[in-house]
Amino acid sequence: MASMALNSPSSNHFVNDGYTSFSRVRLCSFSFESSLYGFKIPRRQLSLSVNETRTTRPKPACYSGSEPLKASSQSFDVVIVGAGIIGLTIARQFLIGSDLSVAVVDKAVPCSGATGAGQGCIWMVHKNPGSQTWELTKRSHQLWKRLAETIRDQGMDPLQVLGWKKTGSLLVGRTPGDSIILRERVRQLSEAGLTAEYLPSNELLSVEPALFVGSDGGAAFVPDDCQLDALRTVSYIEKVNRSFTLEGRYAEFYHEPVAGLVRSTSSGEVEAVQTSNNTLYGKAIVVAAGCWSQSLMHDLFRGSNVKLDVLVKPRKGHLLVLENFNSLQLNHGLMEVGYVDYENSILTPGLNDQSQTLSVSMTATMDTMGNLILGSSRQFAGFSTEVEDSIILHIWKRAGDFIPKLKELSLKNFIKNRNVRVGLRPYMPDGKPVIGHVPGLSNMFLATGHEGGGLSMALGTAEMVVDMVLGNPTHVDNSPFAAQGRCC
Repeated sequence: MASMALNSPSSNHFVNDGYTSFSRVRLCSFSFESSLYGFKIPRRQLSLSVNETRTTRPKPACYSGSEPLKASSQSFDVVIVGAGIIGLTIARQFLIGSDLSVAVVDKAVPCSGATGAGQGCIWMVHKNPGSQTWELTKRSHQLWKRLAETIRDQGMDPLQVLGWKKTGSLLVGRTPGDSIILRERVRQLSEAGLTAEYLPSNELLSVEPALFVGSDGGAAFVPDDCQLDALRTVSYIEKVNRSFTLEGRYAEFYHEPVAGLVRSTSSGEVEAVQTSNNTLYGKAIVVAAGCWSQSLMHDLFRGSNVKLDVLVKPRKGHLLVLENFNSLQLNHGLMEVGYVDYENSILTPGLNDQSQTLSVSMTATMDTMGNLILGSSRQFAGFSTEVEDSIILHIWKRAGDFIPKLKELSLKNFIKNRNVRVGLRPYMPDGKPVIGHVPGLSNMFLATGHEGGGLSMALGTAEMVVDMVLGNPTHVDNSPFAAQGRCC
């Protein structure tokens, strides 16, 4: 990447052709009036509806059809770097919740990173009510459920649109010690207001016949947990975002790596994002680049007086997908209790560095297409996305420890009906995402470091980022996620 430009001509950051009035289905709405660094935003109704009637602004001169707007130099209110689930939902929240214009930039295409390689779990069963991510996760899950309900109210099927289904989740264990942990988890979840119960081995067998945990085992059961299909969900969010293109309020710049920043010579604030093909001026800049955020920020601020080290790094994960699997049926999402504490570690062959230790824990879901999805592994292996057959074998064997039917089958029999998802989770050492201002730059924000919880926390993160940019009170305390003191 090129170093950032330190000089730039003055530019108007806003599209100055007026803001439109909207007639919308009033669903899950609230009014707000705020400002974006002194820019007054009209009072609006926030709606989750896609079926809208608009009075549109005139099309920009460079607009030429249904494809997202492209231009060599363009001004937007908000420029978002990163088109994963975090970046796209932030864009959506700005579009449905304000009259601001938004550009999304990515070096590849949506769902090409951790989002597309995930399992689609929207679960609370493995979350700790005492953790600093609890309220953000809980809020985000509420928003996902509200979105599914809104889609249903519009006459569409959330199962078809999002791959959404309420399966409930089971956090399972096989030892007396596991059962103690699981009973305590149920108590904590119940006290935190969730519906949760402990299922001993015999009761567990009645609700999930394919699962075996032995006479000493059991499970924490959260019946309201859900799952979705990441690809369908991203497609839907893209459809929502692109519906604002005709107004000149939304544009996508994919396959365009960010090459640098343009900063004001007077204030030092970031004025624009320079891509490989375009200069995108923005009043607010949001970096949501997942595990690439650290190297990206290093490159963007090289040679400047901004000292920032985003500690996020890639944590590689494998999932095994057995397509059209009909040898057994799972009724719920499954996760072993060891996943929560990163147990079941295996030293990767040929590696002496303990940081390369591989962790494999059982997770299992059935998606809407009848595919069995088994996971999951964790390892630090740089930015490698190479499939490692030895890890797939570990995942298969670990799943067989809990689902005996799999031991009767050979993984070799599924060569033609299997695929492997490999993703890089954006890992933060303290287990919390970074959401907030870049220290020293009031108009630049970070939203990264969600590790395996990006999909789960996406809507809550998007809401938080938009509220912070607009200067509104946040629904969830954002102080635990601040970059200050965590990104030096």
